[in-house]
Amino acid sequence: MKPSLKSGAALLLCAAAALLPCSTFAQPAPAGIRTLAVEAARSSTTPSGPYDERGWLDRFYAPRKYAPAWNPSTAAAALWVLRQAPLQGLDPLDYGTDALERQLRGGGAGSARFDVALTSAMLHYLADLRVGRVRSEYHTRLPDARLKQYDPVERLRAGLAAGRLQAAVRAAEPPLRQYERVKAALAQYRTLAKQPYPALPLPGAKIKPGSAYPAAAALFDRLVLLGDLPADAPPPGEGIYSEELKEGVQHFQARHGLGDDGVPGRATIDALNVAPAQRVRQLALTLERLRWLPDVGPGPLIVVDLPAYRLWALQKGSTAGSTAGSGDESPLEMRVVVGTALKTETPLFVGQMRYLEFNPYWNVPRSILDKEILPKIARSPDYLAQNAMETVPPGASVADLKAGRARVRQRPGPKNALGAVKFALPNPMDIYLHSTPAQEVFARSRRDLSHGCIRVEHPAALAQFVLGQQAKWNADTIQEALQPGPTRHVDLPRPIPVVIFYATASVGSDGSARFAADMYGRDAKLVQALASRSHRMY
Repeated sequence: MKPSLKSGAALLLCAAAALLPCSTFAQPAPAGIRTLAVEAARSSTTPSGPYDERGWLDRFYAPRKYAPAWNPSTAAAALWVLRQAPLQGLDPLDYGTDALERQLRGGGAGSARFDVALTSAMLHYLADLRVGRVRSEYHTRLPDARLKQYDPVERLRAGLAAGRLQAAVRAAEPPLRQYERVKAALAQYRTLAKQPYPALPLPGAKIKPGSAYPAAAALFDRLVLLGDLPADAPPPGEGIYSEELKEGVQHFQARHGLGDDGVPGRATIDALNVAPAQRVRQLALTLERLRWLPDVGPGPLIVVDLPAYRLWALQKGSTAGSTAGSGDESPLEMRVVVGTALKTETPLFVGQMRYLEFNPYWNVPRSILDKEILPKIARSPDYLAQNAMETVPPGASVADLKAGRARVRQRPGPKNALGAVKFALPNPMDIYLHSTPAQEVFARSRRDLSHGCIRVEHPAALAQFVLGQQAKWNADTIQEALQPGPTRHVDLPRPIPVVIFYATASVGSDGSARFAADMYGRDAKLVQALASRSHRMY
C-alpha cells in the first residue's frame, strides 16, 4: 500500500529522532518527554557507526527535569541551523528537517514528540559534524574518544541556553584550514552545478598553439568557468588553439593529476567533461573524511594523500592547519609513489614517525619473498648475489627460505630498494616512507607502483624537516649521511604524526580545487556506506 502523506511525514520525523519508535509518532496521543527518552534508549540497538547515542536524550532532559527544551522561536532557529547542512556536505533530510518544519508550522512545537525529535536531530547533526557519519579506519573503538572533548549533549544544552546554536556547530567542525577551504570549494561547485555544462568534443588530432581547433571558444569558456583562466584573459582567435588556451589547459591538468603538457587529449577532455555535480560529491566526501581525522596536536605533521600522490610536511599540524597546505603558508610538498591499486593498496592509518635509518637494509617481507623472490631464484640461482641480497642467517638454503627458517635482506647501496634513507613509523602493516633509486617514476602521472610503502621524491628535504629541530642536523650533515656508508639509526626526540589520508578532492593554498581519480575505489564504497546509514545522499 502506498503510504499517505501523513504517514510519510511521520516516518521522516522518526528519522529526525533516529532512535524513537515510529509508532510513537503515529499515535495521536503524545507521550511525555521522559517516556520518549526512556523508550528511545530501550529501543536502540548496538551502534554500528562512530558514536553511541544511547542515553543522550535522557542526559539532555534529566537536568531540566524533562521540561520541554524548545519554543517556536528557538525551534525555528534550530531548523535554520539544520537547513545549513549542505554547506557541510550533509543533507537536511537526514535529520528529518522537512517533517519538523511541517510540525512547527502546524503548531506542534508544544508537543513532547516534536521536542524530543528536534533535540535528537540536533544532537545527531553535531555528532556527525564532529566525528563523521560512518566509522572510519582511524577510530575502531566506540564511542569515539573525541566526543569526550566535544560532548554534543553539553554543547547543545549550552548553545540553547545562550541562544548561540551556531556556535555549537562551529565548535563541532574539524579545526582544520583544509576543512574551511573545501567548504568554500563545495559552495563554488554547487553553483557551477546549476549552470549549463555541455560536453566538449575530443580534438581529432594532437594540437598545439596555433593549430586549428573548432571548439576553441567552448574550451576557453570552460577554462574561465572553472578558474583555470582569468575572466579577463584574451579569447582565442576563431577556431584557433592559442597560447593562452594551452596555459589554461596546463593549469587544469595540474589540478587534476594529469600530465601538464598543455595538450587537450582524451584524458584531459574527459576530466573537463566531468559534471560539477560529481565534483560536488567528491568534495562532500572529503569533508566527511576530514571529520574522521584524529586530533594530532599543534606540532609538526606529515600528511600523505594517496589518490593525489602527494606528501605535505607541516610545521603546525592540527588546530591551525589542514591536510593539503595547512597552517604553514608554504608547507613542504612533494610527489610520492604509493601502493598498487587492487593488489597492494597502502592502508589508511595514523602513525608516529620515531626514527630514521640512513643507508638502511631492506628486509624483504614474507609476501614478496614468496611471490617474487623465490620464483626469481628458481629461474636464476644467482639472483640474490646479482641484486646485493643475502640470507639471514648467512648461507641459508632455498628450503630454509620456503620453510620460514631464514629470511632475505638487501644490503645498503645503489641497488637497495629503499634508497638512502628510511623514515620509520612502526605499525603492524610494516608501512613506512623511504627514498628510492628509481627517481624517474615521479615523472609519471599515475604512481601507484609500490608494494604498499611510500616512496618520497625529495628524501633530503624531508629528512631536514624531520631532523630540523636538532642542532647537529642541517642540509650538509644530512647530505653526508645520505652518502654510501654504514647503516645509521637516528631517533627523533619527539615522534611526528604521519596521517595516511584518502581524498579525491582537496584545495590548495591558492584556493584552487584539486581532483584525483578514485584509484582504490574508496569513494564508491563510502557513498554506499553513507547511503545505507542516511535517509538520502546529496
